[in-house]
Amino acid sequence: MFNLSSAITREQLDFFDKNGYIQFRNFISRDDAKTLVEEVNGVQRYLVRKEITKVNGIPLKYGKDIDGRPLVQRISFASQFSTTLREFVLQDRLQLLKAFLGPYEGRIGESEKDGLVVNHYLNTGDSEYTRLGWHTDSPRDLFMGSRIMPMLNVGLHLDDCPASNGGLRVLAGTHKQNVLRLLFRKKYFVDHTPDKKETSFDIASGDLTVHDGRLWHRVQQSPAIGEASRRRVLYIPVVTGAYRPKNSNSATPFYHKLGSLGSINPFKKAKARVGEQTLQPLPEHVRA
Repeated sequence: MFNLSSAITREQLDFFDKNGYIQFRNFISRDDAKTLVEEVNGVQRYLVRKEITKVNGIPLKYGKDIDGRPLVQRISFASQFSTTLREFVLQDRLQLLKAFLGPYEGRIGESEKDGLVVNHYLNTGDSEYTRLGWHTDSPRDLFMGSRIMPMLNVGLHLDDCPASNGGLRVLAGTHKQNVLRLLFRKKYFVDHTPDKKETSFDIASGDLTVHDGRLWHRVQQSPAIGEASRRRVLYIPVVTGAYRPKNSNSATPFYHKLGSLGSINPFKKAKARVGEQTLQPLPEHVRA
């Protein structure tokens, strides 16, 4: 467990190089986490009201909240709908994390990959998102026709989540595995079996986790049902290599098409798509 000050330390770099992950306690305060929760809720209300099902080619995952109302359980490019979220993504403290990509030159991928992603895990009878099977973030590079490049997945946790309530699990050191192990060590997304070598995390609201995209990881389902199972995480990609922004004309990647099969669509006639042109302050619209 570490604290992030004005620079990444040698100890932190060495820990990350060895393990492929790192956790920072109290990256933001609990009050600031509550503010971001409200901002995310406002973005969700906007998406539901506008019946948006894709953003820049990336499908949104819909489920139902404990009161039966539509719940967006995975929002891509969330900072496109909120100046507060965009300011968070572009803050100087997050720029410090690029040091973990060394010797590569990194950048915050606000308009690349899936942008700022909001994962909202909740166990109800109609939840779409309760867990996530073993995977790495690397094969998407192959699907996009490029070689596997290092990247960071930076997670800001908005809720308390002790290891006993599920949450992130990683296999330390697997970011240094060969390509065959990276692609075939486990069955991508369908394998949820706990690994005796996995590392779990005791997360507090406001904590920040960083993991190498080549690291095998999964999300354990909460044993609780209803409100006690609710976990919200903001994920920011830190990337390197060629700049590949997405917009409203971007095609849906093949792996997202597969992931959308059988997903809930709460809007019978929804065909809405949005892109970069929607990036603007939306205080009245988003919070209405």
